[in-house]
Parts: sequence; structure tokens; C-alpha cells
Amino acid sequence: MSEQKSIGFFEKYLSLWVALCIVVGIGAGNILGDSISVVSDWSIGSVNIPVAVLVWFMIYPMMVQIDFSSLKDVSKNWKGLGLTLVVNWLIKPFTMAFIAYLFFYTIYHSFLSPADAEQYLAGAILLGAAPCTAMVFVWSYLTKGDANYTLVQVALNDLVLLVAFIPVVGLLFTYFNIGFTDGGVVSVGIPYKTLITSVFVFVVFPLITGYATNKMLIRAKGKEWFENIFLKRLKPVSIIALLSTLILIFAFQGEVILGKPLIILLIAIPLTLQTYFIFFISWFAGKLLKLPHKINAPSSMIGASNFFELAVAIAISLFGLNSGASIATVVGVLIEVPVMLSLVAFANRTRY
Repeated sequence: MSEQKSIGFFEKYLSLWVALCIVVGIGAGNILGDSISVVSDWSIGSVNIPVAVLVWFMIYPMMVQIDFSSLKDVSKNWKGLGLTLVVNWLIKPFTMAFIAYLFFYTIYHSFLSPADAEQYLAGAILLGAAPCTAMVFVWSYLTKGDANYTLVQVALNDLVLLVAFIPVVGLLFTYFNIGFTDGGVVSVGIPYKTLITSVFVFVVFPLITGYATNKMLIRAKGKEWFENIFLKRLKPVSIIALLSTLILIFAFQGEVILGKPLIILLIAIPLTLQTYFIFFISWFAGKLLKLPHKINAPSSMIGASNFFELAVAIAISLFGLNSGASIATVVGVLIEVPVMLSLVAFANRTRY
């Protein structure tokens, strides 16, 4: 049976399900109004609990496949790790700032006030300096990326994030005069509670439960049953959790989307262009480095995707819940899945 024929029902029509979930989510948020805050406010360290549970179900199918005995060989993929670090920290934050500035201050000059342009640029910078932590596991899973490599890549990215995020954001805020009042620049403080909680919820906990399941089932049922029966039954879980997460996220932001549709569109254009730009820089660089698909796919996905939980939390803490910076980071959430799914499709089409 060919790989194309083996694609499941959910995977085959994933773009359609995503579109339906966006409509359902926005509609639900509009109908429920303020009552949706009961669910949206159920958080720990700015990490929403219902979303965290669904993200766990998205990531778990990837984690359960990790073979820890082979992690010692991941260093052989140093080219992929090096490429990821260069793209994520030496290219992405600065191209995001440049593209956003070009659109908000030049192309949209007639539509936006300087104050609004500054706010939207601030939100874009926060997104650009926060490469993906959680969702890259999903994108790697959908592109048949190497689970062990993806884990090490995310762990390395998180370590660099702790050190580099504040200096990079501070540098770009200062360069573009964001938040300058009375000679002082806005203080960029990272909510470490949010970061630590996110890493535990989206990486550590799924990793522990996946490892325990792997060992327990292989010991009880055998490796053949685990790979040919259990993993096939588990496959739709990640997609269903992804679609359910979309409904929740769009329900939370439904009022914002319907209230400012033109602004959402204006912000979405440069963020979308940046996502494709960063992906293809990494993708073609990986091809030049002769990286195999299972390494090149997750290596390209992590930079294109964003750690939007962190970006949204910091935008709210620095500029306020209803600020333009917060809206810009929320738009990053809105375009994330549809754009990344198109890149997943591209990666899979060009796999061979």
C-alpha cells in the first residue's frame, strides 16, 4: 500500500477540519460572550489548563515513540542542531522585526497611527524572539520527523531561550525606540513562572508519560504489537486534540477577531510572510547541508513556529491585555496552525 493511500481520514482532509474549527470556535466565542472567560481564565502561570490538556494529547503520540537508548547518537546530527540555533537566534528575530517594521510603518502608513504601529511591532518582536517549544512536536510527528532529534532540539532551544530571549527583545525594543518615555525604555521582564510551567506541561510531563507507556506496553505486549497496533490506534488522537485546541483558542479570541477584522488581517500578512520566509531559509539550507528529511523537517518547523504562550503572556504583562502588542501576539496564534499545516504538506510532498 502506498504512503498516500495509507493517509487516514482526518489527515487527508485536515485543512477542511481546521477551517471548520476556526468557524466553530469564533462562532462559539461570539455566542458565549463573557461566559467563555470561565474557561479562558482557568490557568496556571498563564498556561490555560484545558488547552494544556489538549496539547498534551497532541504531543503524547510523538513522545511515546522516543527511544531513549538512541539519544546518545543525536550528536551525529550536529548540523541540524547548529542550523536551528543560527536560524532561531541570529536570523529569525531580526527578519521578523524588519518585515513587521516595513509593513506597519511604511506599507500601512496610511492605515495605522505611529502609536499603533509601535504596538504591533512590539508584539511581532516578541513572537520572533520566541521560537516554538510545544507545537514543533506535532509538526515533526505529522512530517515523520525523528522523535529523538526533535526532543533534543527542543531541549537545546529552551536552554538558549532562558539566556537569549531578554537580550534579543531588549536590543530590538531599544533599536526601534519601543516604549521610550522620558528617556527610559520599557523594562523587558520574562515571566519565569510562565516559562517554567510551559516547559513542564508541554515537554517534561508528556515525555515522562510517553516513556512510561513505551516501556510498559513493549514489555507487556511486545514491540511488534506496540508499533503495528498501538501506534496506529493512537495516530488520530493527535489530530483530534489539535482540532479541539483550535476551537478553544478561536473561541477565546472570537470577540477580538470579529471586533477588529481589518486590523487582524493587516497584522496577519507580515506574520505569515515571515513564517514562510524563515521556513524556506532553514529548509533549503538543510538541503544544502544534505540533512535527511527526518532531521530537516523538524529543524525547519521549530523556527517557523512560535512559542506563542510566552509571547502573549509577556505582551500582556508589559503593555496590557487590550494593547496592540497583545493583539499582534494573538494574531500569531491565529495564523499558526493553518500556515504550519501548509508547510507540513509541502515538507511531505517534497520528502522524496
